Amino acid sequence: MKKGQKILAMLLAGVMALSMFGCGTTEQVASEVTTETGSEDNILRTAASFAYPSLDVHKEYYGWYTSVYGLSEALFKLDENSTAVPCLAKDAVADGTTWTITLNDGVAFSNGEPLTADMVIRNIQRVAEVNGRFDIFGTFTYEAVDDKTIVVNTGDEVYPTLKSDLASPEFGMMDLDNTTDFDNDPICTGPFVITEFVPEGDVTVARNEKYWGGDVKLDGAVFYYMQEDDPKLLAMQSGEIDCYNSVSSAALEVYQAEPEKYQVESVPGTRLQFYILNENRLDDAVREAINLTVDKDAIAAYLKGTVSAASAPFPSTAPYAQVNIPAVDTAKAVELLEADGYTKNADGIYEKDGKPLKINICYYAARSLDTLAILIQEQLRAVGIDSELTVEEDPDATYIATADFDLALYCMISDKCGDPLYFIDSTLADGSYYNVAGFEDADCQAMIEQLRVEVDPAKRAELANKIIQIAIDDNAFGYVGLFNHTTVMKPGVSGFAEKVPFDFYGIDANTTK
Repeated sequence: MKKGQKILAMLLAGVMALSMFGCGTTEQVASEVTTETGSEDNILRTAASFAYPSLDVHKEYYGWYTSVYGLSEALFKLDENSTAVPCLAKDAVADGTTWTITLNDGVAFSNGEPLTADMVIRNIQRVAEVNGRFDIFGTFTYEAVDDKTIVVNTGDEVYPTLKSDLASPEFGMMDLDNTTDFDNDPICTGPFVITEFVPEGDVTVARNEKYWGGDVKLDGAVFYYMQEDDPKLLAMQSGEIDCYNSVSSAALEVYQAEPEKYQVESVPGTRLQFYILNENRLDDAVREAINLTVDKDAIAAYLKGTVSAASAPFPSTAPYAQVNIPAVDTAKAVELLEADGYTKNADGIYEKDGKPLKINICYYAARSLDTLAILIQEQLRAVGIDSELTVEEDPDATYIATADFDLALYCMISDKCGDPLYFIDSTLADGSYYNVAGFEDADCQAMIEQLRVEVDPAKRAELANKIIQIAIDDNAFGYVGLFNHTTVMKPGVSGFAEKVPFDFYGIDANTTK
């Protein structure tokens, strides 16, 4: 039996004993469990929603969790404002197609071996070999100028996102010479080392006594694999775990009702719910009326804390999320429709030339998009826009591929590594995967081309804000909600990446309990 399952069995046994004998309190049962498991020590215990078969940092998405476990570190790290800041490297400076990366002083692996420029190059090249999402790094050339300096040449084209890409957890550094088991025991630079790894199960780590970054506050941590929400809630209430993230709306209500027992931190994450408006089918007035009617604050409230209303495709703390979206104004929506020649029929639905205004809303039943579809349908119906709902299992093979929709709901990670280009390039560039509904703007395309080569972060943010604003003003899209990164913690627990919008951080040297 896996440890996470053993925990649940222990908790259920405690609850059964309480109901049978009726002579103890919930607090007493929790105290007994706490004493038995020793959770008053300096070991942080948490629940993980996902478990993987390997700890090979560079493969698949395994680096996300070696980062969460505090095992691996990349050259840079993304902060609360989605900015790539120093970690193993001090900086990366661009000069045309050449980047110069300087490593921090004293960086070493958990075995005491120093991280050298040559080892960094070999790690980057290995990522390019084993992870197709980063194969472009295999086309670059690298030079170790000295032990702490790497020069990267990106070839004929400027590659402006190199620094933020190198903050991706898949670029966590491993000692490639001394690691003998990449799947189960990688030697990394992080504040913790692996002590027990159960593939697709629980993970136990201990303090890295040779951590290059200074003192590590925890003695270690245990990550219990728990997929379902109820066991996490039960384990948190019993004191078996100290914290976890990806809190469900039902559990969130429980924790918020007892603020003296639980700390709750919630920040908008990077997974975006949005819709595409088909400019080939809907005229300007109808698209604007829809955007003035869809009440994203009401939708967020209905979803009970699991999402935040989006003011942009990215978390509002990002420098490239500084745009203006008109407030909900159903009166203006009505004015626009009536000025466009629509009149209400006996059913309260607008029509023009005898044809009712009825749109087709396409969605797939995941990421709460089924709920969004119903809520948006109700909101539009209230102002006189009728709609029909069409659900598909695979949106990419159906309505995204064919553009057979009026309003298409979708959900995706908008910000993968602290840079706006991925989302903009995917949704707004001419011929891009999600630009299937007639959005065209010459100024926008020119700025996207600038964004592809601009290396200055401030100028990139300025360009991104202008590009997104054009799409907003054109009513080409509706940015509805960003799934919250919600963390619950016992009093005293801190530093569990609770203020960072990205999912691939967890414990670090400053985590406390």
